[in-house]
Amino acid sequence: MSDAFTVNAYTIPTVAPETDGTAEWDSTTLVAVHITRGERTGFGYTYADAATAEFIQKHFAEMNIDPMSPESAWSEMIAKVRNLGRRGVAAMAISAVDAAIWDLKCKLLDVPLVTLLGQVREAIPVYNSGGFTSMTIEELQSAFAGWGRVKMKVGRDWRADRERVAAVREAIGPDAELFVDANGAYTRKLALWQAEVFAEEGVTWFEEPVSSDDLEGLRFIRERTPIEIAAGEYGYELQYFDTMIAAGAVDVLQADATRCTGITGFIKASVLCESRSIPLSSHCAPSLHAHLGCALLPMRHLEYFFDHVRIESMLFDGFLEARDGVIRPDLSRPGIGVELKEDIGRLTTIATSSS
Repeated sequence: MSDAFTVNAYTIPTVAPETDGTAEWDSTTLVAVHITRGERTGFGYTYADAATAEFIQKHFAEMNIDPMSPESAWSEMIAKVRNLGRRGVAAMAISAVDAAIWDLKCKLLDVPLVTLLGQVREAIPVYNSGGFTSMTIEELQSAFAGWGRVKMKVGRDWRADRERVAAVREAIGPDAELFVDANGAYTRKLALWQAEVFAEEGVTWFEEPVSSDDLEGLRFIRERTPIEIAAGEYGYELQYFDTMIAAGAVDVLQADATRCTGITGFIKASVLCESRSIPLSSHCAPSLHAHLGCALLPMRHLEYFFDHVRIESMLFDGFLEARDGVIRPDLSRPGIGVELKEDIGRLTTIATSSS
């Protein structure tokens, strides 16, 4: 495939245990891929289990790929996982390798990704995302104060959710945009009941009020509330997004280039959204989505997720900090604009595995 192909997994503990409506975690694993051709090295990544690194090494490391043709490599990887199942680990593995190939192509051409794709906006709006259900009200208010667009977690206790949403509204003021994310924790009728209360607090985005697999439930709620319904972060393939949109399940589609088979898959999802007049918002991994956000017309904003912002600001050279509610790609850096720091192995809080 190249002069060198490496993949590593880095497990980073959270500052404190975190919860949302349906999950609990105390660490996040970054799977990093490097592909070198001559003097240029492409970097791609995903957030996934460390087993994803082993999958990449076993199935993709020996591929003979032309870095100038990412979609050719993408289609070959799709074919390789046909009998293994495309969703889940396989899709995230493809995502990391695909991103590295795009990054390498840009570096060989010495252009930023947004320039290669064609820049349509100078900056992409972001929203501050976190507000875990494990946080106190005081912690929530402190985390969100001063932001013009925020998203908080709900779904552990419907009564507490109402109190917490009201407290965040108080902290951010009447003009800021307020989003909530239940991570599929509610039943259909409870979600609808909650939506009525949230609407009174000026909530404009309700993410996964019920399971994202319950397309009928998403549509049921969407048709009965003025709040926009969003979902799609668990989409691993284009057909998933097509089915979700065709079902009338969402007002805004979410996609994640670390899951939906990479930059190539994300571009395909964007084309689908444009054809259906549906806005697109990226899920997590802000460094990977910054250039895409400024190159793809359907993009509305990207998620500035607390855990990933912390990890990427710690581990990436070139990390872009949000300023005035937007991110602007650094056009002086080729590719996706970030590199894994060379001294990452000396960061003692991180557990590392190599393949």
